[in-house]
Amino acid sequence: MAGYLSETDFVVVGGGFSTRDLLEELTLGASQATAGDVAAFFVADLGAVVRKHFCFLKCLPRVRPFYTVKCNSSPGVLKVLAELGLGFSCANKAEMELVQRIGVPASKIIYANPCKQIAQIKYAAKHGVRLLSFDNEMELAKVVKGHPSARMVLGIATDDRHSLSPLSFKFGASLQSCRHLLENAKRSHVEVVGVSFHVGSGCPDLHAYAQSIADARLVFEMGAELGHRMHLLDLGGGFPGLEGAKVRFEEIASVINSALDLYFPEGCGVDILARLGRYYVTSAFTLAVSIIAKKEVLLDQPGREEESGSIPKTIVYHLSEGVYGIFNSVLFDNTCPIPILQKVSLPPRGPVFNCVCMCV
Repeated sequence: MAGYLSETDFVVVGGGFSTRDLLEELTLGASQATAGDVAAFFVADLGAVVRKHFCFLKCLPRVRPFYTVKCNSSPGVLKVLAELGLGFSCANKAEMELVQRIGVPASKIIYANPCKQIAQIKYAAKHGVRLLSFDNEMELAKVVKGHPSARMVLGIATDDRHSLSPLSFKFGASLQSCRHLLENAKRSHVEVVGVSFHVGSGCPDLHAYAQSIADARLVFEMGAELGHRMHLLDLGGGFPGLEGAKVRFEEIASVINSALDLYFPEGCGVDILARLGRYYVTSAFTLAVSIIAKKEVLLDQPGREEESGSIPKTIVYHLSEGVYGIFNSVLFDNTCPIPILQKVSLPPRGPVFNCVCMCV
């Protein structure tokens, strides 16, 4: 074992004790200790993170997983994933510092932010992080100035128009511009070692993965023609982390494996990686929040009054957290959190709203 973990990193719960049981015990204890003033908190099942890892290795045996730190930078998560041998995808200096502080070597870090600050590029150079991404001339010029020994990965655009969170409208070079960027890198004596792409989060279009791998093959050939030693393919992320997703992870993996066999067959000398965030942690974390208020409101459904003889009503619940805090994924990722009421057998009637911003 690499020695990233210590006994103080965990609360070990005996067999037959579920996350729901633990939540009930914690919320009951907190309520008694603070007279009802209970802050929101997460319960993490790190065993779920480990199970996701073994599922990944089974489904994509040729791909090295890198964890996207910005998704969830909890120390327990980072240490477990480091112990499992993952690399780490960092977006800034703070994230690079964080993973190096727990002992992750620079060789297992990719500085994958497509818009990097020059000072943070210099920080990466000073601390041995050599793998960086770029998708335009300005980013390349910054790296030439601040980290000339970097090994660059060229990010290409994808057809992610069907994704819940598309990225190619702001990140990724078009195929038409790739040769120019590769030529500029060669003139600047910067080594380009591979290609990356990202089909966006929540991508239901399986063809987008296969097409992106095919496009990457074309860029590999361009780079090789210009003298770059291309040996790294980055499949990006956005893989689903919950059961019930429109497209299952296993389906995505099957398409990726077929495309890799066609365009990057085993033994071709290309190292393949993926940058995953929510895939690892979404199902492992459960949030506990307090219901701080509730009110009965009219349910505006035309025709219901005539049917029942009375005006239909529902209950709105107000929580201690909102979309500008813990529930920001409602705004950014179009998620729909599912409420589960503790200590009551029946679920709440009506929608769950936060008193500050979710009632709008």
